[in-house]
Amino acid sequence: MKDYITVENEAQIETEVKKSRFIASVRHIENEAEAFAFINEVKSQYKEASHNVYAFVCRDNNSERYTDDGEPAKTAGMPVLDVLLKGNITDACIVVTRYFGGTLLGTGGLVRAYGQAAKDAVQKAGVVKMVYSKIYSLATDYSYIGKIQYAAAEKGYEIIETQFGQNVYMTLGVEDAGASRMVDDITQITNGQAKIEFVGERFVKTKPGQ
Repeated sequence: MKDYITVENEAQIETEVKKSRFIASVRHIENEAEAFAFINEVKSQYKEASHNVYAFVCRDNNSERYTDDGEPAKTAGMPVLDVLLKGNITDACIVVTRYFGGTLLGTGGLVRAYGQAAKDAVQKAGVVKMVYSKIYSLATDYSYIGKIQYAAAEKGYEIIETQFGQNVYMTLGVEDAGASRMVDDITQITNGQAKIEFVGERFVKTKPGQ
């Protein structure tokens, strides 16, 4: 399973360029059906708009689509798609709505306006790297929390969830290559007192660069 980058949150921004109103909306999607559902949702919300331009990329069927929705060819959908492609972002859909303000922007102006709106929406949504990881459950004494947190930050495994009760219960994620090292680290940190069990595999959110 390959790691990938996607948007973390749903987001929307609004900007104005020469009296034209641009509204960029972005959402994480898992497949084409979810992408088109989002596109239709935005179109329904802004059905009086001059244009509802979209672009999306998703791992399902290696889909990559865009539309200019009536704007001159490659001046709207393509710059929106470029934001996803240049950021290596997948499983994401962006819709940029335009209310025409009466002043022509020209082809260069359209490319800049649509591209910037899409970029700002992605920046607001934030991006995460999804890393396919082995998942472990951990039960340990409170006295070891700090050392485990430090080791996780230092050695690159994720503390997905922490619950507090009679003991501390954590859910940890680690890439396959580092799994045995993580188990050894925690065993050493806790003097063999921690109970750690493998519970499965799935994608885990991390920040790009980790």
